[in-house]
Amino acid sequence: METSCENSSVNGESPERLALYARLDKVASAPLWAVMSQLVTPEPRPRCVPHKWDYDAMRKLLLEAGELITAKEAERRVLVLENPGIRGMAQITQSLYAGLQMILPGEIAPSHRHAASALRLVIEGTGGYTSVSGERIPMAPGDFILTPSWTFHDHGNVGHEPVIWLDGLDVPIVNLFDASFAEAYPSGDVQKVERTAGDAVARYGMNLHPVEYVPTGSSSPVFHYQYSRVKEALGQVALGGAIDACHGFKLQYTNPTTGGYPMPTMGAFIQELPSGFAGRAYRSTDASVYCVREGQGSTSINGEVIEWSEGDVFVVPSWSITSHWTTGKSVLFSFSDRPAQKALGLWREIRFDD
Repeated sequence: METSCENSSVNGESPERLALYARLDKVASAPLWAVMSQLVTPEPRPRCVPHKWDYDAMRKLLLEAGELITAKEAERRVLVLENPGIRGMAQITQSLYAGLQMILPGEIAPSHRHAASALRLVIEGTGGYTSVSGERIPMAPGDFILTPSWTFHDHGNVGHEPVIWLDGLDVPIVNLFDASFAEAYPSGDVQKVERTAGDAVARYGMNLHPVEYVPTGSSSPVFHYQYSRVKEALGQVALGGAIDACHGFKLQYTNPTTGGYPMPTMGAFIQELPSGFAGRAYRSTDASVYCVREGQGSTSINGEVIEWSEGDVFVVPSWSITSHWTTGKSVLFSFSDRPAQKALGLWREIRFDD
């Protein structure tokens, strides 16, 4: 028995509704009720997925890239870490970009500036430097370095070995607002160096605080947090403070002039997990990018276990139930968009201490 066209439906919608939708489409409109459940979700539904980038494998690919393209040719010789859930977007999370950058002995990556803010964690190599707003900053493994929005910066390597670091930028946030600007340095590849030794800790004190709420401030006026001093701070916390059941001994990099985050859109953290640590589960709305500074262990992300060791980078999507375990003492660096979420009143966390 045939059903008339007038009584038929598509996906539960009547012909009359479908006809209405077609007319709405012609005037660049759509019915909210058809997409409401996708726009306003009961909980976060991130498109990005848990993933690890093995450092040894990525290092080999970087060295291969170093044979094929110069730092000047590329402007920045970087391998973008693309989340498998959002390939083609040059994003590690839905709000952040990350990449592994390498500069070889004798090379210079030309000076430029852009609206996006950048942070860098040095993974290996000595002899490298980055210059930010006329301040030349030497790079050493574990150092954390900032490039605030719209500051000229270039990189070089006066040493004898490759220097590799992790880049984190808020490019997706800037592009969300259609606020991207960039320009090359007006007078050559390298900016004039006006000062050196810009260690934030030496100037202002440790600039690391136990992880807790701090006010969101403007971009930090300092650029360099030496790992040797950061390790000292971790050691002091481990000696004098109680261990956090979820995070071990965790500190937050801060802006010394405001007590807030070092950048308006990105926060950065360092945590020490003692040998045999079995962390309690935790979740928060800020997707986090981790880089293993020392040691080895594993992280459970919504039941998926990622094994990690020194240099590896892995990502924890928003609102994922997460816990860390270690075999020996380990140190993890991480960054996220927590400051932006807090400024907008969006950030949430849950601890599963029980």
